[in-house]
Amino acid sequence: MWQGVRQGADRVEAATPAGRDRAVDALRAFAILGVVLGHWLVTALVAEGNAGGLRTASPLHHMPWLAPISWVFQTLAVFFLVGGHVATRGYTSARARGMTYGQWLTSRLSRLFKPVMAVLTLWTVASAVLLLSGTDTGTVHTLLKLALSPLWFLLVFAALTAATPLLRRLNPLWPLAVVLHVDLLRFGFGGPAWLGWINVAAGWLVPFTLGAAWTRGELERRRAGWILLTGGALMTAGLVAWAGYPASMVGVPGAGISNLNPPTLAAVTFGMAQCGLALLLRGPLRRAMRRPLAWAAVALLNLSAMTIFLWHQTALMATTAVALPAGHLPGLHTVPDSLGWVTARLLWLPLFALALAVCWTAFRPCEQGPRRPSGRRSRVVLSHRASHGTEAKARHHA
Repeated sequence: MWQGVRQGADRVEAATPAGRDRAVDALRAFAILGVVLGHWLVTALVAEGNAGGLRTASPLHHMPWLAPISWVFQTLAVFFLVGGHVATRGYTSARARGMTYGQWLTSRLSRLFKPVMAVLTLWTVASAVLLLSGTDTGTVHTLLKLALSPLWFLLVFAALTAATPLLRRLNPLWPLAVVLHVDLLRFGFGGPAWLGWINVAAGWLVPFTLGAAWTRGELERRRAGWILLTGGALMTAGLVAWAGYPASMVGVPGAGISNLNPPTLAAVTFGMAQCGLALLLRGPLRRAMRRPLAWAAVALLNLSAMTIFLWHQTALMATTAVALPAGHLPGLHTVPDSLGWVTARLLWLPLFALALAVCWTAFRPCEQGPRRPSGRRSRVVLSHRASHGTEAKARHHA
């Protein structure tokens, strides 16, 4: 078995173009795992009464001192950093090859949205079945919201990708200034709450344009990474300590302010620190990715990134629903208000992963296409994705 794994890793290695920057794929893989594990750790579906109704809750609401968990697993800024880098690099390369903007954009967005149709179709049917079976609308709304919540990221990412020709030379300080002024108006001068939605574009523009600056070669020196890491971390700490921003970098049910929905200045400065750390890790990651096994794991995760991203919440909900007849199980159906719940949740993670593996098996073809008997296609796919990025996943897809 181990020999087969090594041979598979060697095939992936052989299918990878020599000039590929493997640190880009590694950063994307870590960002994907961060999102998945973060959601699995801080999203609870609490069963109410004997009727089987479900509502969302978060251990961060009951145990706010766990906020540092969100600092580790809220990795969306890295998605947008890599996405901006790959999009601007890909657009420049496409133009050099004579592709039109329309051809380039169609190619990129088709890879991004093809897997979405399966999610929408399944949850449309599932919602209808649940409602017809008498499930209360509140529970159906809760499940739908969790299942489809990843789509907001894809919409924002797609919009920024479409605007790549306009954004590839934009200085990240401009969108950062927009976020700063929006928050000043909202929180400092009592402006309307809807102003915050301007930051959905402006906030994620900051890491996206940092990715464009990476493509331009402006962030190659380690000094740039250290400035972003230390500056972003200090600004975030100051905003949390003295400006009243929440310490959690993800939304917490019942909280008055969410750092993520819409993005606040604290979320953006925190993302800058993450981007700085990502830039500093490029060298070590490139060295680590020289190992065939490590590279194979990262490459294969990237090839399935959109499937994993779109179905990980469904995997959590499926596990919760299947286990519900057994009673209100700790860490799965109970209120997340103790360390006992956290310990129990950690024990459920392998089952979430198993459910996600089932989803991956069923829906991977929506992203990668059907497998053929010969090994030729897998080699071609790896080479193609390697040269164009797994954007669909949020990388070339980034």
